[in-house]
Amino acid sequence: MTDRTPEPGSARQERQPVTPTEAAANPNGAFDAFNPPQQELIDDCVHCGFCLPSCPTYELWGEEMDSPRGRIHLMESGLDGEPLSGSMVEHFDNCLGCMACVTACPSGVQYGSLINRTRAQVERNHRREPGQRWLRRLIFGLFPYKRRLSALRLPLALYQRLRIDALLRRSGVFAKLPAHLRAMESLVPPVRRASRLPTRVPAKGRRRAVVGMLTGCVQHAFFPDVNNATARVLAAEGCEVVIPEKQGCCGALSEHSGREREATEFAKRTVEAFESAGVDYVVINSAGCGSTLKEYPRLLADEPRYAAAAERLSARVRDVAELLVELGPSARLNPLNLTIAYHDACHLSHGQGIRAQPRELLRGVPGLELREINRGEICCGSAGVYNLLQPKAAAELGDMKARNVRETGADLLVTANPGCSMQIRTALRREGTDLPIAHTVQILDAAVSGNSAESLLNR
Repeated sequence: MTDRTPEPGSARQERQPVTPTEAAANPNGAFDAFNPPQQELIDDCVHCGFCLPSCPTYELWGEEMDSPRGRIHLMESGLDGEPLSGSMVEHFDNCLGCMACVTACPSGVQYGSLINRTRAQVERNHRREPGQRWLRRLIFGLFPYKRRLSALRLPLALYQRLRIDALLRRSGVFAKLPAHLRAMESLVPPVRRASRLPTRVPAKGRRRAVVGMLTGCVQHAFFPDVNNATARVLAAEGCEVVIPEKQGCCGALSEHSGREREATEFAKRTVEAFESAGVDYVVINSAGCGSTLKEYPRLLADEPRYAAAAERLSARVRDVAELLVELGPSARLNPLNLTIAYHDACHLSHGQGIRAQPRELLRGVPGLELREINRGEICCGSAGVYNLLQPKAAAELGDMKARNVRETGADLLVTANPGCSMQIRTALRREGTDLPIAHTVQILDAAVSGNSAESLLNR
């Protein structure tokens, strides 16, 4: 894969200036004239407050401006001429973009569209302090690039096996690192070996569909066993799996952080990779990636060469649980005597409305007991790279989620997003609990393959 996208840390990506005509359209307000938050969507909000109990930051601080309706009020103030102050930006940055408010809203307010447009405005029109600019250059110069992430596997594996982390903590050096770097180090999952997937995995038995598979960035580098399990389960269910070699980052992290131009470039490359793959569906096993691919028609609406292809691709995109339920299970499932807790990833449950399908698949495994997590709709604090940019708030939310997970008494936690897996694992370990975590497809893979429950617990 060639990293052809402009370097994320460059001035071009860090601040995206608008034309003088665009700037003059609203010279004193917070936003320029290119895709500001839509007034008609703002008007949908009646400030009823149904969103408040579902909002993670309102849960933490009880601050009106850190609630969805408070941020919508700030957006309207910006459209009315209020300048883009540091305080206003802080409230927008505090939002996790979890979309729990969208699920809770009785008026159908499209908060996701509003916050995405607002974040793009912030990235173009607000000058951050040097430390924040450096941190964003590091994050977006690393995480969207598979080769750069994969290059870290060996040094991280040595770091873990030689217990250098424990040495740094005993010496006191770790405590002196910036909070953002401490958060990044603590989130690294165990680096394990996994076989490399071929570009095509044949269906077992009668072929029911040809499926393209997005392997992701963090998923590809640090959770390759999830990708392998996904391919095996799809093949067992009669799907021929095609894995385009030229695929790269889908743009999810960039798009959720307001880096609109960067996200658009990644989206174009993803469309190109799958447009010629000749597949019936494009399957995603990472909630944030799936949510973004389904938004490609909006993201590429102003790109004449890609708009129609984005529509075609989006119509074929399915989360893996969504597709398996849509096709109907056919593979024989062996018993797994396990008690599991299922965590709804925000971009799966709130972003895509996929809640019933994973539960239906898990309940179909003989011997499996599924337990719900108290206040499961509240975000775990991962939210893309939120836990790196806002480590204190993310840790508080992670600790809350960890307590609720532990109270289920489950043997194993199941979720469908790599960020959630890393975030909750770290929070559980912080409180002294070493609970194994698996993806939905890994449970199904064990049931299809006849592996024991212990194979999932000894991870």
